[in-house]
Amino acid sequence: MRKVLITGGAGFLGSHLCDKFIDEGYHVICMDNLITGDQSNIEHLLSHERFQFIYHDVTEFVSIEGDLDYILHFASPASPIDYLKIPIQTLKVGSLGTHNLLGLAKAKNACILIASTSEVYGDPLEHPQSEEYYGNVNVIGPRGVYDEAKRFQESITMAYNRFHGLQTRIVRIFNTYGPRMRLNDGRVIPAFIGQILRGEPLTIFGDGKQTRSFCYIDDQIEGIYRLLFSSYELPVNIGNPKEITIIDLAKEMEKLSSQSIKFNFKDLPKDDPLQRQPDISLAKKLLNWEPAVDRAEGIEKTINYFMNLPKEALYKTEHKRFEKHIKR
Repeated sequence: MRKVLITGGAGFLGSHLCDKFIDEGYHVICMDNLITGDQSNIEHLLSHERFQFIYHDVTEFVSIEGDLDYILHFASPASPIDYLKIPIQTLKVGSLGTHNLLGLAKAKNACILIASTSEVYGDPLEHPQSEEYYGNVNVIGPRGVYDEAKRFQESITMAYNRFHGLQTRIVRIFNTYGPRMRLNDGRVIPAFIGQILRGEPLTIFGDGKQTRSFCYIDDQIEGIYRLLFSSYELPVNIGNPKEITIIDLAKEMEKLSSQSIKFNFKDLPKDDPLQRQPDISLAKKLLNWEPAVDRAEGIEKTINYFMNLPKEALYKTEHKRFEKHIKR
């Protein structure tokens, strides 16, 4: 039976990948230390005969018994609230963690897919962003701990590819949303949904004219899956190219919620990108992939998911094991 290791498997993207590979008939090993992941995301899989959960921090040595066909490295804080609170752990998981998993892939002769991010482009001077763009990143700014962790992650992955002949894939993930996100992790759509459900004003940073492009989780997972089984070893953008300003998104969600909502404007965070839109020409050509879920449909599905959660979930901010990692 084909076997896949998914790190960060109890997180938002990771848990959906676990579902995908279970559905495709794989034996799935989910590895997570639950700093930002949540075991409730994989609760439905724990009794499955082809699913195994391992509580482990990938910045420590990683060992898996038996054969291993694929590794998907998705362990990393991914929201500003998280990586600004645990900056050193964020850098360690992108460097030490990636090194450990590349070593494991080499030992097992496994293909490894690395989850990178659109943040490698920083506050881009090129628009939309193609894979050939090198980015505009402030390496010593507060966001640099995440941006540079991911840029290093790509560099060491390509070093293993070129020096050791390792089979590697790199996905540059653009803003993604859907069920299982944390409402209060600082990312735009879940933050807006949480505020709407709590009856609070929507927080808009700056004048709200900065742009983002939002991809629904089902589309993102399909793109990642197709990339893994391609033979392409350089980075590929996976995201939705339909760009929208934050203020227009807020108005769109106000309309979807069928209620009058106030806006609360705050100063724009340092180095917050003013534009974010993927050029997905390569993914279209290489993977025959492009998003299929309309934003309004995806947001409605996401709102319905959160409406069915217990009320206390609307106020949950951090996980039980989060605080002990802050000083590491």
